[in-house]
Amino acid sequence: MEILIREAEEKDLPSMIVLYSQPDMDNGDAISLEKAKEILKKTKHYPYYKVFVALMDNEVVGTFELLIMDNFAHRGAPSGIIEDVVVSEKYQGRGIGKEMMRFAVERCRDMGCYKVTLSSNLKRNKAHEFYERIGFKKHGYSFLVEI
Repeated sequence: MEILIREAEEKDLPSMIVLYSQPDMDNGDAISLEKAKEILKKTKHYPYYKVFVALMDNEVVGTFELLIMDNFAHRGAPSGIIEDVVVSEKYQGRGIGKEMMRFAVERCRDMGCYKVTLSSNLKRNKAHEFYERIGFKKHGYSFLVEI
């Protein structure tokens, strides 16, 4: 089956919310449709903040966000950040996540990024194994302050 990756549209939001409702994402607590619409509109105001969906047979089966930001360090080379990666449990193991990550890395390469990073919740062990299998490496430390 062919996997198509494109920028998310408002019509995709209900399917994306279902994906984010999976137990390993935000403890099954998903955003409202109204809030999702507001955020999708807001992303258009960032220089490069894109939300993508993966489709199989016109069905949204995965999604991720990609932010490309300029840097003062690294001689001004931009870097990419991948966030909120999720594939439908029903479709896992079919190459969708791998294709989404290939797409994101290639987009970063095309934009001149010197690196691409992603963050993943500590409890998503299956996802961590997947990322390592496709070439991502644990690197440095990540810190947070919950506010």
